[in-house]
Amino acid sequence: MKNKSNRLGFDTRAIHAGQEPDPLTGAIIAPVYTASTFVQDGIGENKGYIYSRPANPTRLSLEACVADLESAETAFAFPTGLAAAATILELLDAGSHIVAHDDLYGGVYRLLADLRPKTSGHKVTFVDFSNADAVKAASTNDTAMLWFETPSNPLTKIVDIRSIVEIANTVDALTVCDNTFSSPVCQRPLELGVSIVMHSATKFLNGHSDLLAGIAAVSPTAPEGIADRMRYLQNAVGSVLSPNDSALLLRSLKTLPIRMQRHCENATRIANFLSENKTRLGLETVLYPGLPDHPGHAVAKQQMNGFGAVVSLLVEGGQERADKLLQRTNLFQFAVSLGGVESLIQHPASLTHATVPVERREAVGVVDNLVRLSVGIEACDDLIADLEQALLA
Repeated sequence: MKNKSNRLGFDTRAIHAGQEPDPLTGAIIAPVYTASTFVQDGIGENKGYIYSRPANPTRLSLEACVADLESAETAFAFPTGLAAAATILELLDAGSHIVAHDDLYGGVYRLLADLRPKTSGHKVTFVDFSNADAVKAASTNDTAMLWFETPSNPLTKIVDIRSIVEIANTVDALTVCDNTFSSPVCQRPLELGVSIVMHSATKFLNGHSDLLAGIAAVSPTAPEGIADRMRYLQNAVGSVLSPNDSALLLRSLKTLPIRMQRHCENATRIANFLSENKTRLGLETVLYPGLPDHPGHAVAKQQMNGFGAVVSLLVEGGQERADKLLQRTNLFQFAVSLGGVESLIQHPASLTHATVPVERREAVGVVDNLVRLSVGIEACDDLIADLEQALLA
């Protein structure tokens, strides 16, 4: 939209940012540029493209759209969320100190706790980021990066983003916020001072459970050179999203605002129903930031525009009853992942967090009777009825 998109509403930008009708044909949707290489006009002369790894027209349109929605200087599209996370970590020198949230997606935990300490010598301290004092105590002048999720996966802990940014600024550290659970519809951490936002774009950004993708978006206020360094690293390690997947994700972004509105409405109704009927349904705890009794509710209300679509439950009866619940729902399909238009139910301890050592998993609260719901956009009455019958069966 030629430098006007930031003055337009979010819903409008989701449809138009980074995109123009095809100048050759007038097609409202630009063609997908699957070319791997581009003809050069002369030495050092071209139309802006050389090879699809450093730059591809379709991928650049996607990246421009996401950057606009996240209020970023620029964004980068990767084949998976973990590829985005791994490339962000390449910003650090070997042996760097990282303070990380103790309630992270299992794949990111594996990257920080096992892989990078071995391959890069990073020293990682895990603390509860919902406790800003604990983060402050763990951060030193040697700390290079603070990495967190909010809401966290799977316990929906809320991190006070402004407090973490303040701590990072005192030790001159980068901040990385995984914004997968919220999407930029519900939360924009860069506007609160975070250096880099990442997404598993497989989830809500895409919303249709039909592609893998990751995003890293860099703040305009990040330290000088970070965006250029990310661009260099993405090209150097060759971790780029394909043109076809870029086009599919770009299409999905057009409906992101309306999808997230329905996701949040359904999740709020379901969380309230489950919370109000805990005793009858045999539930110990319902975890959802939109519930007034959630420990992070007040902070979430301040920094979020909606409470997301992930609801976690602790069921009575241990893993045996959890397994029965997982098998008895009909609309909530028992499958890993989240963020699609269809509702999913899964068991973090045996799936997304299976790589986390048992003692650590249990210490942070990822126990065997924990079940995570990804609430879709189906008719909410149907979803409530499905959960009710499965819990009472």
